[in-house]
Amino acid sequence: MFTFSEVWQNLKLLTYQLPIITIKDIIEISMIAFVIYQIIKWVKGTRVWMLVKGIAVLFAIAILAMIFQLNTILWIFANTISVGITALLIVFQPELRKALEQLGRKNLFASINIFEEQRDRAEKLTIDIIEELLKAINEMSKAKTGALIVIEQDIKLDEYERTGILIDALVSKQMLVNIFEHNTPLHDGAVIIRHNRIVAATCYLPLSENMTLSKELGTRHRAAVGLTEVTDSIIIVVSEETGYISMALGGNLIRNVDTDYLKNKLVYVQKKIVDVNKFKIWKGRHKNDKKDNE
Repeated sequence: MFTFSEVWQNLKLLTYQLPIITIKDIIEISMIAFVIYQIIKWVKGTRVWMLVKGIAVLFAIAILAMIFQLNTILWIFANTISVGITALLIVFQPELRKALEQLGRKNLFASINIFEEQRDRAEKLTIDIIEELLKAINEMSKAKTGALIVIEQDIKLDEYERTGILIDALVSKQMLVNIFEHNTPLHDGAVIIRHNRIVAATCYLPLSENMTLSKELGTRHRAAVGLTEVTDSIIIVVSEETGYISMALGGNLIRNVDTDYLKNKLVYVQKKIVDVNKFKIWKGRHKNDKKDNE
């Protein structure tokens, strides 16, 4: 057993060994923490976030390889890391350039706002906007008017927004129906909704390369699945051939849903309690319950 005096002496010795933190150190730590915070904040709003998760898995594998002395895996990591970094810079050059441009335009001190996250959450789709959206979808479904509606979540869709025509209008039944009306200039392509506003129309989306998708699916449905494979967006599709309503999320597609199901799902997602795994379960259940010949 240690006596009180021995414990006290050990504590004093430990105290003497602690580094002395000066004002300069505090400033330096604060600057590094701020830069790391800004990088994480930017990464979470882009496709790079998924890449970061993949890199984290690779680092975990590398640590395990070091612990268990897996020399072959360590040799592969050592000889490919430099090439991998160069490849990442090339692949994500547009995102990196955009980040630097934003940094040059940004007021760094104005971005330190503890209420920013709460404000963003408050600006998500309201119940009234969801009702307007569902009214438009229901009318277009009955009229067999093709539609592709993208609801932005945490990952920003600026690069896809720039492929279309900027609108910046409040979401309403009349606006959506008029946009997707046959033979109108804006009907071809996707509409992007951010918070409670339509920000752009006629936007081009990446097509899914998933070979398991039904061959009967058209471009709208493949574009919906394609965008949800690389972002956390919610996408609603109205078939021009059948009028059936489909919903895409997390790279999965639920076909032939009704407006009640759609409303419940939108309200659920807007409360920030999305669970993609549950969505996959619902997908399988819904697929068995409802079949269509779209």
